Amino acid sequence: MGGGASPGYNAYPASPPAQVIHHAPAPIAAAPPGMPLGTHTSQVGGFPTLVSYVPYVIGGTATVYPSPQFNPNQQAEILRRAMKGIGTDEKTVIHVMSSHSTVQLQQITLAFKTIFGRDLMKDLKSELSGNFRKVVRARFRSLAEYDAACLHKAMRGAGTDESCLIEILCTRSNPEIHMIRDAYYRKYNKDLERVIASETSFSFKRLLVSLVQGNRSENHSPDFHLAYSDAMELYRAGEGRWGTDESMFNKILCQRSFPQLHATFAYYSTVAKGSTIERAIEREFSGDIRRAMLTIVRSVCSRAAFFAEQLHKSMKGIGTNDRTLIRIVVSRCEIDMGEIKAAYQALYNRSLASAIHSDTSGHYRQALLALVK
Repeated sequence: MGGGASPGYNAYPASPPAQVIHHAPAPIAAAPPGMPLGTHTSQVGGFPTLVSYVPYVIGGTATVYPSPQFNPNQQAEILRRAMKGIGTDEKTVIHVMSSHSTVQLQQITLAFKTIFGRDLMKDLKSELSGNFRKVVRARFRSLAEYDAACLHKAMRGAGTDESCLIEILCTRSNPEIHMIRDAYYRKYNKDLERVIASETSFSFKRLLVSLVQGNRSENHSPDFHLAYSDAMELYRAGEGRWGTDESMFNKILCQRSFPQLHATFAYYSTVAKGSTIERAIEREFSGDIRRAMLTIVRSVCSRAAFFAEQLHKSMKGIGTNDRTLIRIVVSRCEIDMGEIKAAYQALYNRSLASAIHSDTSGHYRQALLALVK
């Protein structure tokens, strides 16, 4: 979760034992919205000091790791055999895409073209179908390319998928945002900021334009004096006045590092006499800007719980939002799916795998389960 220490987009995670960084489970189950669990203050020298503060944790546990004995030529030949002739060996395709990192899968793609003179992505498109094809082809893209493609689809044609814009832009780190912008320009020959500005409006547009700069502070050690000051500014800009100073919310939510915001939100309930930053945003804002700001708050308080909630919503009720389900599973399986699974279990008293199994079928189901194993 958060910035540079996360496995990130094109970094190789360490071996599973070394990579396990457990997030405190208590905030997932019992923390009030907008405030880390166990946070209260004592007055020291006129300045409130956080007591029993649960710090923001950077890092995560992947469910898909690089293959330790990697031979791209061998894997390319395995895929060719799986798709050659009549029929396709879907189990082999699933095994390859779920047992290698995205970096390795791109090396397999290059080896496939080098050996056979064929485009692997085109072969996958012709041999596979439906949501199963979407999952597999997504895995063979870099995560930056995949996010860029999701953003492009969200703004293509009539209407805009604001939920996709919010999920990606409000939760990605600076390096991730920069790589997404680069990938978007390479693929579509357009500047992502300009496209976003043309597809959105008013305060929501200003927030997304701020986020797409990828210019948050990279400070992972919170300044508690600044956190207290920012909490006061947020209160004065919202609940502490008539009307709302949207620019102050925009400034703090888009400029501060995630660990810094985590401390600020902890102070807010003291400053606001028992309210929380989440309740403040719900009262002061509406529509897409409210959803975007709440996404920042919830992902800062517990990124794992936020994505668990989004996964639950994608499978809740009649029908499945496959686009959201695929996007989260593909984009988080090499970063923090371990924590997301734990959060899902804590929030909904069932495993994520069980929910996926109930809501999907066939090779599509098998592919998703292989990524969240």
